[in-house]
Amino acid sequence: MAVHAYTSFSLSYYNRARVWAESTRRAHPEWVLWAVLTDRAPEGFDPAALTDVFDRVLMSDDLLGDTAEAWLFCHDVIEACTAVKGAALEHILDQPEVEKVFYFDPDTAIFNRHDPMVDALDHASILLTPHQVTPDTNRIAIIDNEITSLHYGTFNLGFLAVRNDAETRRFARWWTERLTDWCHDRLDIGVFVDQKWCNLVPCFFDDVKIWRDPGYNVASWNLSQRTLAFDDTGELTVNGQPLRFFHFTKLGPIGDVMTQRYAAGNTEVYEIWSWYRMQVEAATRTDIPPGWWYYGVFENGTRIPKAARELYRNRADLRTAFPNPRNCDGKNYCAWLLENTELLA
Repeated sequence: MAVHAYTSFSLSYYNRARVWAESTRRAHPEWVLWAVLTDRAPEGFDPAALTDVFDRVLMSDDLLGDTAEAWLFCHDVIEACTAVKGAALEHILDQPEVEKVFYFDPDTAIFNRHDPMVDALDHASILLTPHQVTPDTNRIAIIDNEITSLHYGTFNLGFLAVRNDAETRRFARWWTERLTDWCHDRLDIGVFVDQKWCNLVPCFFDDVKIWRDPGYNVASWNLSQRTLAFDDTGELTVNGQPLRFFHFTKLGPIGDVMTQRYAAGNTEVYEIWSWYRMQVEAATRTDIPPGWWYYGVFENGTRIPKAARELYRNRADLRTAFPNPRNCDGKNYCAWLLENTELLA
């Protein structure tokens, strides 16, 4: 059985992606691991940093072709790395040996094997994990967790598992189409990158299973109902079940606030966060500048404001006039913006 797993990231998240890949390799040495990279490397970057831990590297340029520059310009880095997930899934499903595919966000780490879910894909096409699987009772927790899920999406798309069959391919095609046009942080119109689209998956597709095992996708948004502990053998458990993977979302002050609010006296949560910080630091490379994203600046090095991306995305005339919007030679979008700064207000 050929199981392939992939993650999607820019090089500023290389350290997290490497921690994920190393943890996955320890748990599942038989899996084929993919890096989906929406970036180009800075000068001096050693490509062996990817090929020594990932089996295959798929560039966004490979997925997008000649449309890459203009399409990527319409997205910030989070939107872009999320938006290619559907096309990457289709690409992986097209490989002849692939039977099952797992997606993980780069800021996750695997702690135990995923055999129960691999086996479940014998009887389901699509597996999704909700943000919460147990109702909260505390008012603040309801606001932080359940209302936030209503706002940002029922399912956390930091994880997805599928079987390579006709129904999954139908889902992957739909998902690619939606993410190509609508993978934006637009809560004003009810869209939050890929997550809220997948609220519709159980409505549109058959053989969908909602995976409620508390050991999957453990994160700040469900710690109010999940307790980490070490069992007699030293293995991490969640509510008595093996910890399959932890989602270390928002490494830094924001994540710390939510973790402290809900971990309370569960010291194992702080231990696992401390371990993760050390792993990320050890995987951090000096040949990747902090905050690096090749597509984050014009070709002259000027940072691209989000408002400039939104304006370009919303105006077909600008996309026609400037098919390569990062270019700064001749008649270019950067110069046009300097002449029309009032439109960015």
